[in-house]
Amino acid sequence: MRLDKLLEELQFGSRKTVKRLIRGKQVTVDGIVTLNESQNVDAQLQMIKVKGQLISHKTHVYYMLNKPKGVVSAVSDASKKTVIDLIAPQDRRPGLYPVGRLDGDTEGLLLLTDNGQLGYQLIRPNKEVAKCYEVKVNGLVSAEDCAKFKDGIVLQGGIQCKPAKITVLAATETESHVFLTIQEGKFHQVKRMVQACGKKVTDLERLSMGPLTLDRKLEIGTFRRLTKEELEKLTIFGVEV
Repeated sequence: MRLDKLLEELQFGSRKTVKRLIRGKQVTVDGIVTLNESQNVDAQLQMIKVKGQLISHKTHVYYMLNKPKGVVSAVSDASKKTVIDLIAPQDRRPGLYPVGRLDGDTEGLLLLTDNGQLGYQLIRPNKEVAKCYEVKVNGLVSAEDCAKFKDGIVLQGGIQCKPAKITVLAATETESHVFLTIQEGKFHQVKRMVQACGKKVTDLERLSMGPLTLDRKLEIGTFRRLTKEELEKLTIFGVEV
């Protein structure tokens, strides 16, 4: 990552302030004063100091990815492109992984981090982290279907789902467009819930996970670091970020 961008994200000031620090010979990399604000650095591998203050080597990274279809939520795969492949090489870290998963044909919000403690808290069933999806279905989602979601869909095999919130945006006999919020993460859960009502999901996008909401300015297949405000929202899970 660029030195000036790193220092800005670590709250050493605005980009203008950071540039002033660098030009004022207040920043060293591995003991050497640097005047190159665009120098690529890695806080986990290099000793970086600002006014003699050492930046922690344990700085975690948090990326919001707008996952495209056709990419798997895995760290590695022998035959398919993974979400890690979408992260620029200079922004990857040891231990970086996707929190939870989205199916290969599902797009939308995905959090990637190397903070295992936070990731664990987000997927723990007892935390009941809400996940909202925009769903298209190949049929009419009826009032009876909505009641089933509200009461808790029973999947094939008698598996009981927790109550889910469903909002119908538009519906015809051939297609329905809905928002669906669930608080658990069973395998293929949204698709299986819709299937239990005798219909099929034709398009699925995750819009939010807990306090994080997909940035609509983020193009499909691209990522960015979480903002300071987004990181502050994640502190509700009791983990230092």
